Amino acid sequence: MAMRLSGLMSGMDTESIIQQLVAAKQTKVDNTKKAQTKLGWKQDAWKSLNTKLKNLQSKYLSNMRFTDAYSKKTTKVSNPNAVSVITGEDAMNGVQTLKIDRLAKTSYLTGGTVKSDSGEKVTAMTKLGDLGVTAAGTFSVTDNDNNSVANIQVDENTTISDVLTQLKSAGLNANFDENNQRFFISAKESGAASNFKLTSNDAAGADALEALGLVADADGKNGYNKIDGQDAVIYLNGAKFESKDNTFSINGLTFTALDATQEEITVTTQQDTDGIYDMVKNFLKEYNAIINEMDKLYNADSAKGYEPLTTEEKDALSDSEIEEYEKKIKDALLRRDENLSSISSTMRAAMSGGIEVGGKTLYLHDFGIETLGYFEAQDNERNAYHIAGDPDDADTSGDPDKLKSMIANDPDTVISFFTKLSQNLYDKMSDMSSSVKGYRSFGSFYDDKKMKSDYDDYTTKIKEQEQKLNDYEDKWYKKFAAMETALAKMQSGASAVTSLLGGS
Repeated sequence: MAMRLSGLMSGMDTESIIQQLVAAKQTKVDNTKKAQTKLGWKQDAWKSLNTKLKNLQSKYLSNMRFTDAYSKKTTKVSNPNAVSVITGEDAMNGVQTLKIDRLAKTSYLTGGTVKSDSGEKVTAMTKLGDLGVTAAGTFSVTDNDNNSVANIQVDENTTISDVLTQLKSAGLNANFDENNQRFFISAKESGAASNFKLTSNDAAGADALEALGLVADADGKNGYNKIDGQDAVIYLNGAKFESKDNTFSINGLTFTALDATQEEITVTTQQDTDGIYDMVKNFLKEYNAIINEMDKLYNADSAKGYEPLTTEEKDALSDSEIEEYEKKIKDALLRRDENLSSISSTMRAAMSGGIEVGGKTLYLHDFGIETLGYFEAQDNERNAYHIAGDPDDADTSGDPDKLKSMIANDPDTVISFFTKLSQNLYDKMSDMSSSVKGYRSFGSFYDDKKMKSDYDDYTTKIKEQEQKLNDYEDKWYKKFAAMETALAKMQSGASAVTSLLGGS
């Protein structure tokens, strides 16, 4: 960079003069920066819209193009306190009768109070010898058919903890409550098949069971209690069904018995009309939001004459003034955009087109779904769809609810129509977001690759222009520096001559 001297000798404002000389080139740099800034804003606008379009396609259309998405059924029962029902896809529509004869039980043993010979509190480390057991023996854990499952080995040195360990190894839940001085033992599963018993194999085993409170004493006052496991039993349409755990899976329905009752419970399975209605309604809400936004972007007011501000221009404005100014430009970035128009037109055509169902060509209006009249709709909302009778829609809430009625009376036609409509729109959107070499990435509805390339080109161009600007400035600074040097030499020479001539 050349030495930049001010006009000391000439008295000229060289800085100002040079800035005027290079102003044209500075304008070129500024204009390129403004173009890049505007392109960056345009990329952001498209990224936001692209996300919404992809969300519509993946969240709604991707599912709604398959009939399984609509195959939702619901089951209501006349006594929800007695039974709950989960409805599967294969459940048959219809009305059934149900009786809950009994609930499943888990085999459970509450032991009698355990007492030590010394009267001290029994703990997990208490030995059976302290409870009066004096010999080695065994008792068995047997199943519902009296078959031995495991033998519990005991002697005077066996601790309460040892007994618990062996019971757990035999497949039981077992605990000794030191506060209440009792054993609590249960099967790990409910149902008759999991029932268990504790049976002595010898005299020592019998003594151990008695000492541990695991059998009823002679007078029945030790608090021992045994509940046998049993299966739940229900009658569905008169047919008997049994289950070990109160849950029954029958013909696409999963019943969970909650209370035994001999009353006849009505079970009604039908198409989930609310679910299908909500699916269509939520889809249209998302579609409307996007189509309205695209119309607003396309029809935006012109921002002709507005360009991004330079740093110097921003310095002269307040933050609110800058924000308002830039908003004017950003709102108009996609005004009359051809790609935006193409996407909007394609989507509107797919939505308004006819769909063949059962030999008939049907349209959205056949289901009570239409756009409002030109003068009824708000600006940029004339392509949005409204459902007749929708309680959340002020424009159509008072109209007959044709969609809900058709779902209830002819769900197959509704499902077929929206499945095909969704597939059509899904395919159109897939085509519009397919990859184009050098221009568009897969899944992008705009030329993201081309825009990035153009943005990078601007970066390169700005560097080149700034370098030329610096070189041009340096050239002029050199010229003015040379002039100042020459003037200085001339003044120095004149002073010398004056001195020789005797000047003062």
